Parts: sequence; C-alpha cells; structure tokens
Amino acid sequence: MNSITHTASDQARSLVGRQFRLTDHYEVGREKIREFARALQDDHPAHRNESAAAEFGFDGLIAPLTFSSIVLMVVQRAMFESVLTGYDLGQVLQTEQSIQVHRPIVAGDHVQCDSYFESFRQFGDKDFLVIKTVLTNQHKDVLQTAHSTAVAQTESDLATELRAIAGGVIMTGQSAADRSDAAAVRGADVDTGLVECFDEPAQPCPGDAPRTPRTVPAFDELFVGMELAPRTALLSRGDLVNYAGVSGDSNPIHFSDAVARSAGLPDVVSHGLLTMGLGARYLTAWSGDPVAVAKYAVRFAGLAPIPATKASTIEFRGRVKDMDPDRRAATVALSATCAGRKLFGRATAELLLR
Repeated sequence: MNSITHTASDQARSLVGRQFRLTDHYEVGREKIREFARALQDDHPAHRNESAAAEFGFDGLIAPLTFSSIVLMVVQRAMFESVLTGYDLGQVLQTEQSIQVHRPIVAGDHVQCDSYFESFRQFGDKDFLVIKTVLTNQHKDVLQTAHSTAVAQTESDLATELRAIAGGVIMTGQSAADRSDAAAVRGADVDTGLVECFDEPAQPCPGDAPRTPRTVPAFDELFVGMELAPRTALLSRGDLVNYAGVSGDSNPIHFSDAVARSAGLPDVVSHGLLTMGLGARYLTAWSGDPVAVAKYAVRFAGLAPIPATKASTIEFRGRVKDMDPDRRAATVALSATCAGRKLFGRATAELLLR
C-alpha cells in the first residue's frame, strides 16, 4: 500500500462516528426541479407546473424522489475538499443507496444537511464507507433520511494510474492533487462548506397527519406476485453529460473513455444514481402519484455501459413482493437490465396506495 492510499484510508477511518453539516442551506428552485425531472426523463406534470402539484396537495413544484442526490453531491464535494482529500473522484463508486421519505421536497425548501459517518471497512484493495444523511427544511421538518455506501478502489498501481489520467480530464480544482494543494494553503478559518457538529440527530415528527395517496392503482387491486408492466429507457452519452451537469456528479468515469478503462470498466458507464432515478420514474409512471414512494433502496450490481455512438437501452420491471393492509402499502421489487447486464443486485420500494 503506498503512502497516498494509506493517507486516504486513514482519513476515512478517522471519520467514523463523527457528524458534519453543510454551512449553508440548499435552496430548491422550480427550474432546478424541472431540469432534474428532464434529466430523468420524468414527464409527470407535478414536476413542471404548480397547478398539477396543487392537485396532489402541494403549493410548489414537487421534486422527483431522487432529487436529494443533488444535495448529497454538494456534501460529497465538500467532504472531498476538506476531510477526504486523499481520494480521487475516479476511484469512488456508489454501491448502495437508500432513501426514506418523511416529506416530499418541494420548490422553495431551504434544505439543510447533516451527515454521519457510520462505518468504514477494508476488503482487499477496496475501502467501503457508509454515510447517513438527514435532510431538513427551514421549518425543521425532516424531509428524507438517506444511507449511502461508497467504495474506493485503493490498489496502489491502479490508484496511481487513475490519478495520472483523471487529473487531465476532471473538472479544474477537483483532482486529488488540486484539492490537497488547496487544503495545504488555506487557513483554518476558511469556510470549506462543511463544519463538524455535535447535535442530536433530527427526528421526524410522529404527529404529522398522513397524506391521502392519489395513486392510479388502488391497494385492493394488487396482490403478491403481481407483475408491473415493463418499461424501457434510452441513455446516450448526451444524457450522461446532461445528468452530470444537473446533479453535480463530475466523476470522469461517466464521460472519459480513458478514465473508465483505467478504472477497469468496459466503457463509459451511467451514473448509478441516474439509473436509480430512472427506476423511481418507472414507479411514478406506474403509480401516477409522484409522492407515493415512502422508501426506496438499491444495491447496485453493475453499471450500464454507454457507447460513444449509440444509446443503450435499460429495461425496468417490477413485482409486488409484499403487502401491508394496515398501512395500505405495497413493497415492489425492481429489476433493471442493460444488454443482459444486471444493474440492480437488490432494489425495493414501498408505496402507499389509495
């Protein structure tokens, strides 16, 4: 293990049990919601006009379920610029993501973010980091609780090659060398966008009145084993570039053939959270209610390769796995495949139905 890798792993290990908060809130704009919905090919009208959102009981545009990934990327960027300077973005991939929805994110929300490093472990030449993130709004309402698992490839020769190649194509200032240099010259009082804090985690309010779902299918129409109609999505390199810009995910494995090959990938690949977002759009299209999903979790088994000259096709399927008559909730198991490649190792969503 070289000294660079040693430093990165030691940084991550030292963060377990610590809590960090964004020093500024993220203001959710109506145009950003529209941009994000377009990036996910989600045409539900509640993401585009207020009158449609009002029909579902909200006075502002409703953000797609995985809109929170934008805020999570802000946090990740702040972490890589301050407390995780040893890793290069090209080394890091998302392996699991879960979202528990307490309140939908809507236009006008001022989102505050608290992140907790829950665990770190090494397996071979890989570092695994698990981070819990709680999103709240300006009224102290808890919006979402997310758990993210990221893996960093730390094999010394691979890490060195990745740094050399990624440094020439990654966004200016985002390479490990640039971030390390910036950290060395800035003073202790410089705002990096992240601050350590020691508050108790925010908790959702149990007294909130439950929302009445407005789904197309009713709970009584479903049964365990029921298959949802399949749906496909096309992804081109242009879609990846657009999603990278909208979401803030600038990992070069999503646009550079050289970096993707150096990372051991067959081609430039889709963002895992883009695939997850397309899965959420599949659920919204089926349910008809943009806020029906209460929980959504994906373990990524693979990434969709996107050739330079043609779009790749991703097929989504769903099956009702479980039903809770007391809550009128159905758990749906999802699958996503691309050219015979399984993208989700395990993916489930809980939907509240009328």
